[in-house]
Amino acid sequence: MSVHLVGGGWQDAPDGVEYAAFLVEATLRATAAGRDRPRIAVVSVRDGDHDEHAARLIAAASPAGEFEPHVTAVAHDGAVPATAFAEVDGILVGGGLTPVYRDLLEPHFGELRRLVASGVPYLGFSAGAAIAAERALVGGWRIGDVAVSPEEAAEDLDEITVVPGIGLVDVTIDVHVAQWGTLSRLVAAVEAGIVEGGLGIDECTVLVVGDGGLRVAGQGSVWRVLPAESGVAVGTIGA
Repeated sequence: MSVHLVGGGWQDAPDGVEYAAFLVEATLRATAAGRDRPRIAVVSVRDGDHDEHAARLIAAASPAGEFEPHVTAVAHDGAVPATAFAEVDGILVGGGLTPVYRDLLEPHFGELRRLVASGVPYLGFSAGAAIAAERALVGGWRIGDVAVSPEEAAEDLDEITVVPGIGLVDVTIDVHVAQWGTLSRLVAAVEAGIVEGGLGIDECTVLVVGDGGLRVAGQGSVWRVLPAESGVAVGTIGA
């Protein structure tokens, strides 16, 4: 099964493109287990609008196919229970403050890795995509005293911060790239050696990481940032 990483963003009329491959995989797993519809863990960690965000994720994914949402929606001071991931055919982790998602899900990192290794597909939306990495870039807008990206995208952090993530992919992920101007953050992090390389995902765009390599679907691009002899090499992977 695959890891599906969505760069965030909402459509006025959702077409489900970013969620289609994820739901195909979850449906195959549900069918093998004798279920008519896949049971999807939907995790929303927000400050006051956690229920609304979960509903919005479900509405965005629903055009791609029918599923039974198993919702865990908690505030920043809440906790994600182990039951959030019990007997599910897919895992959908939403967006919000990336450091908070990372901290509340950290007790479940081992279980999430086990589930994905057993064939349960994972889809991370925005923060959920960033924390899927082995080394997760959770925010920040400066390196030392130098601003490298807009402060508005810093996730309440000053210095660029990279911490252990779930470990579902071995490359660092940034999100909302074209829309929030975070490509420069990823470039600066690679050039400074904070991360060895990274992939930045535009809004309304999914990067699918699986046995067949990398696939992109949706409206935008995935930006590949790698160290190079002259500094940093940047390219795109289009849909």
